[in-house]
Amino acid sequence: MSRTVAGHDEQRRWRARLAGVLAVLAAVAAAPPAWAAPDYSLADTNYAGTQIARHEGVHGSPRADVVDQTLGHDVSGHQGAVDWAAAAGAGAKFAYVKATEGTGFVNPQFGQQYDGAHAAGIIRGAYHFARPDVSGGAEQAEYFIAHGGGWRADGTTLPGALDIEYNPYGDVCYGKNPADLTAWIADFTRTYLAKAKRSALIYTSTAWWKRCTGNTDRFGNTDPLWLARYGPDVGELPAGWDKHSIWQFARGGTLPGDQNYYNGPLGRVQALAKG
Repeated sequence: MSRTVAGHDEQRRWRARLAGVLAVLAAVAAAPPAWAAPDYSLADTNYAGTQIARHEGVHGSPRADVVDQTLGHDVSGHQGAVDWAAAAGAGAKFAYVKATEGTGFVNPQFGQQYDGAHAAGIIRGAYHFARPDVSGGAEQAEYFIAHGGGWRADGTTLPGALDIEYNPYGDVCYGKNPADLTAWIADFTRTYLAKAKRSALIYTSTAWWKRCTGNTDRFGNTDPLWLARYGPDVGELPAGWDKHSIWQFARGGTLPGDQNYYNGPLGRVQALAKG
């Protein structure tokens, strides 16, 4: 083989290697950024209403003459270990405990709080802090049930609640339009009903509901409403509901955590627990 032919062959091999390297570099440059793990840095301090208070404020104290209402409260890991005997002595009849957030966080105080409320004779339930930005509604309902959010027919366990409120990590509507966010909530509640055999309560505020779901009326006939509003009365309800089941009326008071009224006498709370 002549030196000319050999040189040409070497040039072709060099060009082929160069083309391969350039193709690899182009593919790397065009590839999407590496997947980032969901952010749970605020999960320890996220609890029902923390974002509602920040966005909507406090508008006065509730009336002192509320009748036919049953006093209760809700807690999370933010409160640490709760003195449940003292809470019962102060008038707590029911309590909700944060169990989970998204699909990557479990309240480290859940056992002490959930089981402790039961041991003190308080009707208890669990709630899930929704993260539509990290995974689907069905996936989060299953995670919630797997980590304490289920229901049992013992007469002292309330059905689970979905806490859906302003996003503490970014866009207040989790980067979703009203139709997609409504579909996410439906995915969660439908899965919870199928798995736990009870309809989940929906915890929210009217202002957030209007802003982020377009004030959908889709859930009023299926899921009891737990409404947050820090003022003298419960105020306007989201579309679809003609009454609320629970009103979270204050950030603090005689009971640990947030203060709540069940909309009716104790027998109504017991009826919700019994299903």
